[in-house]
Amino acid sequence: MTGIKSIIDTLTNEDHQKFVSYLQQKNKRKDTKNIQLFKLLANSNDDSKAICKQLYNVENSNAYHALRKRLFQALIDFTANKNLEDENSVDMQIIKYILASRTFLLQNNYSIAYKILDKAERLADEYLLFGILNEIYHTKIQYASNYPKIDLEDLIIKQKSNQKKHQLEDRLNMVYAKLKCVLNEVTYKGTVIDFEYELESLLKEHHIEINTSLSFKSLYQILAIANISALVTNKYYTIESFVMKTYDILIQKKETDKQLYYQIQIVYIIANTLFRNKKFEASLQYIQEMDQLMLLKKSTYYKSFILKKTLLEALNLNYSNLQNKAISLLERIINIKHHDIETLLDVHLACFMFYFQNEDFKKAKSISAKFYHTDQWYTEKAGIDWVIKKNVAELLLYIELQEDDLFYSRLKSFRRRYTKYLKQIGQIRILTFIKFAEHYYTKPESISTLEFRNKLELSFEWTTVNTEDIFIISFYAWLKNKVEKGNLYQTTLKLVEL
Repeated sequence: MTGIKSIIDTLTNEDHQKFVSYLQQKNKRKDTKNIQLFKLLANSNDDSKAICKQLYNVENSNAYHALRKRLFQALIDFTANKNLEDENSVDMQIIKYILASRTFLLQNNYSIAYKILDKAERLADEYLLFGILNEIYHTKIQYASNYPKIDLEDLIIKQKSNQKKHQLEDRLNMVYAKLKCVLNEVTYKGTVIDFEYELESLLKEHHIEINTSLSFKSLYQILAIANISALVTNKYYTIESFVMKTYDILIQKKETDKQLYYQIQIVYIIANTLFRNKKFEASLQYIQEMDQLMLLKKSTYYKSFILKKTLLEALNLNYSNLQNKAISLLERIINIKHHDIETLLDVHLACFMFYFQNEDFKKAKSISAKFYHTDQWYTEKAGIDWVIKKNVAELLLYIELQEDDLFYSRLKSFRRRYTKYLKQIGQIRILTFIKFAEHYYTKPESISTLEFRNKLELSFEWTTVNTEDIFIISFYAWLKNKVEKGNLYQTTLKLVEL
């Protein structure tokens, strides 16, 4: 049931209509209930028993389970066919050329065969399909001795050059996969790892070089590797120059519809890097570019990226003194169904933060009430960093609402669970921040004293605000605002703008 539902949730409204038409064409009997089951799954959150009852008037039925299996297979077939028609149409066309050419080669019709292979080569080269190019060169070389017009040495040079590109793509793929595994250990399990050492070792081991011959996928993986490093260390300022240089390679390629998924990913990483470095206007410009790419190819990837794009846009607007617009954007998407649970959780936490900064604690609590899963569940879905931010934000909310029992029970739980981990990763200042927050809650009158202010300023080790993580600044702004007795949102903006 979960598998079917997760597939249906990824389909657009247009896909729904096409799938119903697909089922109508497949159905040989008029009493088949697969369309009815599809619509029930698409438009409700009922469980299997309830849906079975609606279809067969019983809570459990062998016929229902068989129907569900057939619908699952039909969804897989439909998705595969759709991909063949859309994104992989070029790949399929080239493969058809290769297969046709091999038929003509076996029939000794070399002139026609090599003309077809030339067509395939031009297409594969244009779309940077190194694996398919290797098959084309392999076939051309295999029969070269039978066709004197072929320059064998030139073919061998081309294949060797292509193999280097293909091997580089493979090496990048390995580095990317290994780093993602390291990131998962850090993010979802709380393992303490020297990430920068791991990154340096892997790049050295695999001899990574960057040039314009790279595919969009390779460029994305290079940027993703840099982004992973910044994500773990919270040092986005260290990768901005590298990210922008890689983008220069991207725009030189000018193939706006090639490997579109990876192009969107690249522009998203750039926009996110600029946001984390507090360059909001520049980030918004790349978000516009991302939006334009999402609309290409009949908006094939629009639904996949709409959450990420909208969240990042809202964050930029929030820190550009346009909070009402930012809140409005998130309120439009906060209740939509989406397979990207991690980004959905980020949307909820960002909305919580916006309400809190706006000192609308009632609405912030309404978001907090939706966080009913355990910390372990959230760690598996969104990572330990997300869980820590959520816990700290909720502690501040309990202070504002003066909910003593919740504050002290959550505070005790937070220290028990995360003190050791935060010390291991060098984030003692989060514990320091919590200590100051507790001190304010128990002795609010002391916050206006010179002694408290001096302790506050001395207790946080700042590099510079330019290089400090924007979310760390946002938490600190709450304490700063308590001292200054101003407006929380404006205090936050002043700190970010410094």
